[in-house]
Amino acid sequence: MLLRMTPQPFSGTGERRYLLTRHAQEKMRQYRLSESRVRRVIRHPERIEEGIAPNTVAAMQPAATRRKQEIWAMYRLVPRRKLIKIITAWRYPGESPKRNPVPENILREVRALP
Repeated sequence: MLLRMTPQPFSGTGERRYLLTRHAQEKMRQYRLSESRVRRVIRHPERIEEGIAPNTVAAMQPAATRRKQEIWAMYRLVPRRKLIKIITAWRYPGESPKRNPVPENILREVRALP
């Protein structure tokens, strides 16, 4: 069965530049992550890497808990519409290994979005 992904804008006022896939909404519910927390991970990441899906970026922030945890968000830039499409979000138990960092030109493009 093929699932249909319909991007949904964030419900917050003035946050129309972020779109959520249905998968991201379900994962946020599963891991008890709020919309504002996922936006904060994307805006102020501690680490940025290439996503495992083509043309995606993964951003991470450590979670402030007694246990070591990381909160990750994988997203894709939609430059024509100046949007950030959030593909998924998850909690990682422990500290994840460092992988491929994102090239500097992509980081500049993300920072240039309004």
